Amino acid sequence: MSTAYVPQQPQPQPQPDPRASATASLPELPATPPYASEATRLLCAGTYLDSAYRDRVIDELYLNEQRLAAPSLGLDAARVLAHALRARRLELAWSGAILGLWVVGMPLTRYFLALFLGFGFYSALAPWVRGRSEHPPMYRRVFAFLLRWYSRLGIAALLAATLYVACGGGDDVPPSYPSAYDSMYGTSSGPDFSLPDALHEWLGVLGAWLTLAVLALTVVFLAAQRSQVTRSLAAELSTRRFPDVAADPAEQAEGRRLRRLAQRVRAEQWQPLVMYHEARPFCGAGTAHDTWVLAVELRPDGAKKQRPLSNRAVLETVRPLLEQLRESAVTAEHPVRDRLRRLEIDECVFLPVEGLLRREDAPYAPGDFENHLARAVEEGAEKRRHFLRVRVGGWEEELVVSVFVRVHTQGRMLMLEIAPHVLTPVREDFKEADRTAHRYNHNSLLGKAAWAVPRVPAAAAVAVYQLARQVVFGWRLVTSGNAGALPEGPAVSVRELGAAPDGSLFQTMDVDRYLRAVQDRIAHGVRTALADAGYQTGEFVQKIVNISNGGVNIESVADSTFAVGDHATARSGGPAAAPQKGTD
Repeated sequence: MSTAYVPQQPQPQPQPDPRASATASLPELPATPPYASEATRLLCAGTYLDSAYRDRVIDELYLNEQRLAAPSLGLDAARVLAHALRARRLELAWSGAILGLWVVGMPLTRYFLALFLGFGFYSALAPWVRGRSEHPPMYRRVFAFLLRWYSRLGIAALLAATLYVACGGGDDVPPSYPSAYDSMYGTSSGPDFSLPDALHEWLGVLGAWLTLAVLALTVVFLAAQRSQVTRSLAAELSTRRFPDVAADPAEQAEGRRLRRLAQRVRAEQWQPLVMYHEARPFCGAGTAHDTWVLAVELRPDGAKKQRPLSNRAVLETVRPLLEQLRESAVTAEHPVRDRLRRLEIDECVFLPVEGLLRREDAPYAPGDFENHLARAVEEGAEKRRHFLRVRVGGWEEELVVSVFVRVHTQGRMLMLEIAPHVLTPVREDFKEADRTAHRYNHNSLLGKAAWAVPRVPAAAAVAVYQLARQVVFGWRLVTSGNAGALPEGPAVSVRELGAAPDGSLFQTMDVDRYLRAVQDRIAHGVRTALADAGYQTGEFVQKIVNISNGGVNIESVADSTFAVGDHATARSGGPAAAPQKGTD
């Protein structure tokens, strides 16, 4: 018996999925932790550049310790607080040095420096009168202009007189004051009395030089303070060193209160269980952007088998469609780096703060979120609400788009709530921190002096203001009773405080693209869930189209009057109403 030899047949090789191969060949974008994100770095830099922003951060996270931290999307608010406190310490140290210099110089100059301090007060008051608005009212601008130039002219006159006396001007002989007889009959028994003579008698040559020395040392102090700030911006806050938290001097600062509050903020800001204030439920998510609610009746489709439709079933249908947005297009030549590749999808539960007795009692223990999630997803409550959260962090976490989705079925009705929120980019002056530091650090001595000299007149007044404000802050810290107060929801967000009013055209286009992509997938998922459960989808599709086009859904036009068009008009009338002339 012979057996025929059969050669081995070539086995079919599995064909690789082109989409998978293209996706695998793409370089994965590095995941940046929140404490090292660009948004965190710029906000930390902003605490050195804007004292008003720094004070708001300290008041919210340090003074009002009874308030829970707002959700921090793509940043670490505790690190911003640490740098805010460090920036305040540096400012207070230099303010104390400048004020001490002037206090010592006052008696040495026979209190002639008080005249400079008075005009400096007007110079420091001018920015406050004008306000922070880009377009303040006319009366504010005029008043600030008058204060500014009154201060400048007065200081220029004082400085000229001081230089005149320092250079030997005036008479060194004490003036003889005219008697009453001389004043009555116009005769004089001594030398004439003049202003330079009086100034020379008051100040003297030595006092004039001491006055100039105090002003010159103030210039040195201001330049040194600015140099210390710019060195911090160019060193520990640089893009190269900022990710190293262990080497950050702000994080190494001693302070039991800071360590305790920073630990609380880090335990709260990234939790999926959001403790909110009733008036500000989405605090930290940014500005609401086209929030809408849709309600459709669940009408059975006679051609399909009907089955129960739960909230969880709808969300589980929507979620895979959203996850598909991470998939890149089939491109082998150029890698795709669209931010949708890092789209984040999670579930969060909103709980009101009311009812807590201590901040530490917030339900952040292991298992608490799962218990609330299991009960909140189907209950459709008013205060405890469950959301599917979709987040896209673009432009190095500077532009954050969050879409909160809530589905609720009740009384054979399906309610769909979509609440998009947008965090605009960080303020422009914060983003220019690197350029500001580089320009100042590489400037000449003349350029640094030119920056400091105009700020000398207001330096002492500003120092007094800074120290007085710290005294008020310390008094509030001791007497406010916030440590034992009932917990409150977040009032403001560190990220929202440092946000610009709007973004660039590219960033606006990205916001529209992210929102349209996410909302389209949500609508498609809900429609699929309705169809799979055996319900009609025509009404839902029609309402989605109307909302997407910015229109208003009209259920019925019977016995109704409406108009369409930019210049159209409508008027009520009976069946016998005659048509108007010239109308179609």
